[in-house]
Amino acid sequence: MTAAGPPAGAVGDGDRRSGPGPGAFTSLPGPRAGDAPGRVAQPLLPRRFGVDPLPGPWAAASGPPQLWSVGVSAQARWAAEDERLLDTEERRRVRSFHRDVDRDRYRVAHVALRRLLGAYLGSDPAGVELLREPCPNCGGPHGRPAVAGTAPHFSLSHSGDLVLLAFSDTPVGVDVELVPSSATVEEVATALHPRERSELAALAGDLRPAFFARCWTRKEAYLKGTGTGLAESPSVTYVGAVAAPVHPPGWLLGDVAVPPDYAAACAVHLGGPLTRPDQRPSP
Repeated sequence: MTAAGPPAGAVGDGDRRSGPGPGAFTSLPGPRAGDAPGRVAQPLLPRRFGVDPLPGPWAAASGPPQLWSVGVSAQARWAAEDERLLDTEERRRVRSFHRDVDRDRYRVAHVALRRLLGAYLGSDPAGVELLREPCPNCGGPHGRPAVAGTAPHFSLSHSGDLVLLAFSDTPVGVDVELVPSSATVEEVATALHPRERSELAALAGDLRPAFFARCWTRKEAYLKGTGTGLAESPSVTYVGAVAAPVHPPGWLLGDVAVPPDYAAACAVHLGGPLTRPDQRPSP
Protein backbone atom coordinates (compact mmCIF):
# COMPACT_ATOMS: atom_id res chain seq x y z
CA MET A 1 0.00 0.00 0.00
CA THR A 2 2.24 2.73 -1.23
CA ALA A 3 0.12 4.93 -3.47
CA ALA A 4 -2.23 7.70 -2.43
CA GLY A 5 -5.83 7.02 -1.48
CA PRO A 6 -8.95 8.52 -3.05
CA PRO A 7 -8.49 12.14 -4.17
CA ALA A 8 -9.70 14.79 -1.77
CA GLY A 9 -13.42 15.35 -2.16
CA ALA A 10 -13.94 12.26 -4.31
CA VAL A 11 -16.44 10.79 -1.89
CA GLY A 12 -18.65 13.86 -2.11
CA ASP A 13 -19.05 14.08 -5.88
CA GLY A 14 -20.23 11.71 -8.59
CA ASP A 15 -18.09 12.58 -11.59
CA ARG A 16 -15.73 10.14 -13.27
CA ARG A 17 -12.04 10.75 -12.63
CA SER A 18 -8.78 8.92 -12.78
CA GLY A 19 -7.93 7.42 -9.42
CA PRO A 20 -5.82 4.87 -7.60
CA GLY A 21 -6.15 1.18 -8.25
CA PRO A 22 -6.22 -1.64 -5.70
CA GLY A 23 -3.46 -1.40 -3.15
CA ALA A 24 -3.73 2.36 -2.74
CA PHE A 25 -5.31 2.89 0.64
CA THR A 26 -2.82 4.77 2.81
CA SER A 27 -3.91 8.40 2.36
CA LEU A 28 -7.10 9.48 4.09
CA PRO A 29 -9.15 11.76 1.82
CA GLY A 30 -10.71 14.92 3.15
CA PRO A 31 -13.50 17.25 2.03
CA ARG A 32 -12.98 19.55 -0.92
CA ALA A 33 -13.62 23.27 -0.67
CA GLY A 34 -17.27 23.87 -1.45
CA ASP A 35 -18.51 20.41 -0.45
CA ALA A 36 -21.74 20.48 1.52
CA PRO A 37 -21.15 19.86 5.25
CA GLY A 38 -21.39 16.20 6.22
CA ARG A 39 -21.30 14.82 2.67
CA VAL A 40 -17.94 13.13 3.09
CA ALA A 41 -17.69 9.98 5.18
CA GLN A 42 -15.36 10.61 8.09
CA PRO A 43 -12.25 8.41 8.34
CA LEU A 44 -11.23 6.73 11.55
CA LEU A 45 -7.65 7.91 11.80
CA PRO A 46 -4.95 5.21 12.13
CA ARG A 47 -4.02 6.45 15.60
CA ARG A 48 -7.54 5.55 16.71
CA PHE A 49 -7.20 1.98 15.51
CA GLY A 50 -6.94 0.42 18.95
CA VAL A 51 -4.59 -2.51 18.49
CA ASP A 52 -2.04 -1.76 21.21
CA PRO A 53 -0.19 -3.47 22.87
CA LEU A 54 0.42 -5.60 19.78
CA PRO A 55 3.94 -4.93 18.41
CA GLY A 56 3.71 -3.57 14.86
CA PRO A 57 0.22 -5.08 14.50
CA TRP A 58 -0.07 -4.54 10.75
CA ALA A 59 3.57 -5.05 9.82
CA ALA A 60 2.88 -8.58 8.60
CA ALA A 61 0.05 -7.42 6.36
CA SER A 62 0.38 -5.51 3.10
CA GLY A 63 -0.74 -2.43 5.04
CA PRO A 64 -3.41 -1.35 7.52
CA PRO A 65 -7.02 -1.52 6.42
CA GLN A 66 -8.57 1.89 5.86
CA LEU A 67 -11.58 2.49 8.07
CA TRP A 68 -14.44 4.96 7.67
CA SER A 69 -17.30 5.90 9.97
CA VAL A 70 -20.63 7.45 9.00
CA GLY A 71 -23.33 8.76 11.34
CA VAL A 72 -26.74 7.55 10.17
CA SER A 73 -28.91 10.37 11.50
CA ALA A 74 -26.47 13.03 10.29
CA GLN A 75 -26.29 11.55 6.77
CA ALA A 76 -29.82 10.21 6.21
CA ARG A 77 -30.96 13.21 4.19
CA TRP A 78 -28.11 13.23 1.69
CA ALA A 79 -28.24 9.44 1.39
CA ALA A 80 -31.92 9.67 0.41
CA GLU A 81 -30.99 12.25 -2.21
CA ASP A 82 -28.25 9.94 -3.51
CA GLU A 83 -30.39 6.80 -3.63
CA ARG A 84 -30.02 6.98 -7.42
CA LEU A 85 -26.52 5.54 -6.92
CA LEU A 86 -27.91 2.22 -5.68
CA ASP A 87 -28.58 -0.69 -8.01
CA THR A 88 -31.98 -2.34 -8.49
CA GLU A 89 -31.50 -4.91 -5.72
CA GLU A 90 -30.27 -2.30 -3.23
CA ARG A 91 -33.27 -0.08 -3.96
CA ARG A 92 -35.55 -3.09 -3.51
CA ARG A 93 -33.96 -3.72 -0.12
CA VAL A 94 -34.49 -0.08 0.86
CA ARG A 95 -38.21 -0.40 0.08
CA SER A 96 -38.48 -3.68 2.02
CA PHE A 97 -37.82 -2.09 5.42
CA HIS A 98 -40.91 -1.19 7.44
CA ARG A 99 -39.16 1.10 9.91
CA ASP A 100 -37.62 4.40 8.83
CA VAL A 101 -34.59 3.85 11.07
CA ASP A 102 -33.77 0.52 9.38
CA ARG A 103 -34.30 2.04 5.93
CA ASP A 104 -32.02 4.98 6.73
CA ARG A 105 -29.32 2.75 8.17
CA TYR A 106 -29.19 0.50 5.10
CA ARG A 107 -29.36 3.39 2.64
CA VAL A 108 -26.65 5.43 4.37
CA ALA A 109 -24.34 2.40 4.54
CA HIS A 110 -24.73 1.46 0.88
CA VAL A 111 -24.59 4.98 -0.52
CA ALA A 112 -21.40 5.59 1.49
CA LEU A 113 -20.00 2.25 0.26
CA ARG A 114 -20.65 3.18 -3.37
CA ARG A 115 -19.22 6.67 -2.92
CA LEU A 116 -16.03 5.24 -1.45
CA LEU A 117 -15.70 2.43 -3.99
CA GLY A 118 -16.20 4.93 -6.78
CA ALA A 119 -13.41 7.07 -5.32
CA TYR A 120 -11.03 4.14 -4.88
CA LEU A 121 -11.71 2.86 -8.41
CA GLY A 122 -11.88 6.28 -10.08
CA SER A 123 -15.29 5.43 -11.52
CA ASP A 124 -18.97 6.35 -11.34
CA PRO A 125 -20.31 5.06 -7.98
CA ALA A 126 -23.58 4.05 -9.63
CA GLY A 127 -21.69 1.87 -12.11
CA VAL A 128 -19.85 -0.24 -9.50
CA GLU A 129 -21.06 -3.83 -9.88
CA LEU A 130 -21.44 -5.63 -6.55
CA LEU A 131 -21.59 -9.41 -6.25
CA ARG A 132 -21.21 -12.25 -3.77
CA GLU A 133 -18.22 -14.58 -3.77
CA PRO A 134 -18.84 -18.32 -3.33
CA CYS A 135 -19.37 -19.43 0.25
CA PRO A 136 -16.20 -21.17 1.49
CA ASN A 137 -18.35 -23.75 3.28
CA CYS A 138 -20.82 -24.86 0.61
CA GLY A 139 -19.88 -22.98 -2.55
CA GLY A 140 -23.24 -21.18 -2.65
CA PRO A 141 -23.53 -17.54 -3.82
CA HIS A 142 -23.60 -16.04 -0.33
CA GLY A 143 -19.95 -15.51 0.58
CA ARG A 144 -18.14 -12.20 1.00
CA PRO A 145 -19.60 -9.19 -0.84
CA ALA A 146 -17.19 -8.06 -3.53
CA VAL A 147 -16.76 -5.88 -6.59
CA ALA A 148 -16.71 -7.46 -10.03
CA GLY A 149 -13.20 -7.57 -11.52
CA THR A 150 -9.99 -6.44 -9.86
CA ALA A 151 -10.93 -4.19 -6.98
CA PRO A 152 -10.32 -3.55 -3.28
CA HIS A 153 -11.69 -5.91 -0.67
CA PHE A 154 -14.27 -4.25 1.55
CA SER A 155 -16.60 -4.85 4.47
CA LEU A 156 -19.36 -2.81 6.07
CA SER A 157 -21.29 -3.01 9.30
CA HIS A 158 -23.92 -0.86 10.98
CA SER A 159 -25.54 -0.70 14.39
CA GLY A 160 -27.54 2.02 16.08
CA ASP A 161 -26.50 5.35 14.56
CA LEU A 162 -23.07 4.21 13.35
CA VAL A 163 -21.85 2.71 10.07
CA LEU A 164 -18.30 1.37 9.69
CA LEU A 165 -16.64 0.53 6.38
CA ALA A 166 -13.25 -1.10 5.81
CA PHE A 167 -11.12 -1.38 2.65
CA SER A 168 -7.96 -3.42 2.16
CA ASP A 169 -5.70 -5.15 -0.38
CA THR A 170 -6.62 -8.51 1.16
CA PRO A 171 -9.91 -9.94 2.52
CA VAL A 172 -11.18 -7.80 5.39
CA GLY A 173 -14.07 -7.89 7.83
CA VAL A 174 -15.45 -5.20 10.13
CA ASP A 175 -18.19 -5.30 12.74
CA VAL A 176 -19.78 -2.73 15.05
CA GLU A 177 -22.39 -3.41 17.70
CA LEU A 178 -24.22 -1.48 20.38
CA VAL A 179 -23.30 -2.83 23.82
CA PRO A 180 -26.19 -5.19 24.69
CA SER A 181 -28.16 -5.56 27.88
CA SER A 182 -27.08 -7.96 30.61
CA ALA A 183 -30.07 -10.17 29.79
CA THR A 184 -28.98 -10.44 26.15
CA VAL A 185 -25.45 -11.31 27.22
CA GLU A 186 -26.70 -14.10 29.47
CA GLU A 187 -28.70 -15.53 26.59
CA VAL A 188 -26.17 -15.21 23.75
CA ALA A 189 -22.87 -15.80 25.56
CA THR A 190 -23.61 -19.52 25.68
CA ALA A 191 -22.83 -19.60 21.94
CA LEU A 192 -19.22 -18.44 22.43
CA HIS A 193 -16.04 -20.49 22.60
CA PRO A 194 -15.73 -22.25 26.01
CA ARG A 195 -12.66 -20.19 26.97
CA GLU A 196 -14.47 -16.97 26.13
CA ARG A 197 -17.44 -18.03 28.24
CA SER A 198 -15.09 -18.68 31.15
CA GLU A 199 -13.44 -15.28 30.73
CA LEU A 200 -16.80 -13.50 30.80
CA ALA A 201 -18.04 -15.54 33.76
CA ALA A 202 -15.02 -14.40 35.79
CA LEU A 203 -16.00 -10.72 35.37
CA ALA A 204 -18.29 -8.72 37.60
CA GLY A 205 -21.81 -8.70 36.15
CA ASP A 206 -21.81 -5.01 35.26
CA LEU A 207 -18.64 -5.45 33.16
CA ARG A 208 -19.84 -8.36 31.08
CA PRO A 209 -21.91 -6.48 28.45
CA ALA A 210 -18.97 -4.34 27.27
CA PHE A 211 -16.55 -7.26 27.19
CA PHE A 212 -19.09 -9.50 25.50
CA ALA A 213 -19.59 -6.85 22.81
CA ARG A 214 -15.81 -6.66 22.34
CA CYS A 215 -15.58 -10.43 21.91
CA TRP A 216 -18.59 -10.65 19.61
CA THR A 217 -17.39 -7.93 17.24
CA ARG A 218 -13.96 -9.58 16.99
CA LYS A 219 -15.64 -12.85 16.09
CA GLU A 220 -18.06 -11.29 13.59
CA ALA A 221 -15.30 -9.26 11.91
CA TYR A 222 -13.24 -12.40 11.40
CA LEU A 223 -16.17 -14.50 10.16
CA LYS A 224 -17.24 -11.75 7.76
CA GLY A 225 -13.67 -11.57 6.49
CA THR A 226 -13.57 -15.30 5.77
CA GLY A 227 -16.96 -15.15 4.09
CA THR A 228 -18.43 -17.92 6.25
CA GLY A 229 -20.39 -15.61 8.52
CA LEU A 230 -22.39 -17.34 11.21
CA ALA A 231 -22.51 -20.50 9.12
CA GLU A 232 -19.52 -21.23 11.37
CA SER A 233 -20.63 -21.56 14.97
CA PRO A 234 -19.33 -18.74 17.23
CA SER A 235 -18.04 -21.50 19.50
CA VAL A 236 -15.39 -22.68 17.01
CA THR A 237 -12.79 -19.89 16.78
CA TYR A 238 -11.26 -18.41 19.93
CA VAL A 239 -10.64 -14.64 19.68
CA GLY A 240 -10.58 -13.71 23.39
CA ALA A 241 -12.95 -11.64 25.47
CA VAL A 242 -10.92 -9.63 27.98
CA ALA A 243 -7.31 -9.08 26.84
CA ALA A 244 -5.83 -8.21 23.44
CA PRO A 245 -7.51 -10.11 20.61
CA VAL A 246 -6.18 -13.53 19.69
CA HIS A 247 -5.42 -13.73 15.97
CA PRO A 248 -6.92 -16.65 14.06
CA PRO A 249 -4.35 -18.38 11.82
CA GLY A 250 -3.56 -16.21 8.81
CA TRP A 251 -5.41 -13.15 10.13
CA LEU A 252 -4.75 -10.00 12.12
CA LEU A 253 -7.51 -8.86 14.43
CA GLY A 254 -7.83 -5.46 16.10
CA ASP A 255 -10.33 -3.57 18.25
CA VAL A 256 -11.56 -0.28 16.76
CA ALA A 257 -12.01 2.86 18.87
CA VAL A 258 -15.66 3.90 18.57
CA PRO A 259 -18.03 6.11 20.64
CA PRO A 260 -19.20 4.96 24.08
CA ASP A 261 -21.92 2.32 24.12
CA TYR A 262 -20.48 0.70 20.98
CA ALA A 263 -17.83 -1.95 20.34
CA ALA A 264 -16.10 -2.62 17.02
CA ALA A 265 -13.35 -4.75 15.51
CA CYS A 266 -11.60 -5.28 12.20
CA ALA A 267 -9.93 -8.42 10.79
CA VAL A 268 -7.56 -8.43 7.81
CA HIS A 269 -6.14 -11.46 6.01
CA LEU A 270 -2.36 -11.80 5.79
CA GLY A 271 -2.42 -12.99 2.18
CA GLY A 272 -2.15 -16.36 0.51
CA PRO A 273 -4.99 -18.88 0.14
CA LEU A 274 -7.84 -18.64 2.60
CA THR A 275 -8.15 -21.61 4.97
CA ARG A 276 -11.44 -23.43 5.23
CA PRO A 277 -12.82 -23.66 8.78
CA ASP A 278 -12.45 -27.46 8.77
CA GLN A 279 -8.76 -27.12 7.82
CA ARG A 280 -7.79 -24.93 10.74
CA PRO A 281 -5.92 -26.37 13.72
CA SER A 282 -7.89 -26.54 16.93
CA PRO A 283 -7.30 -23.56 19.27
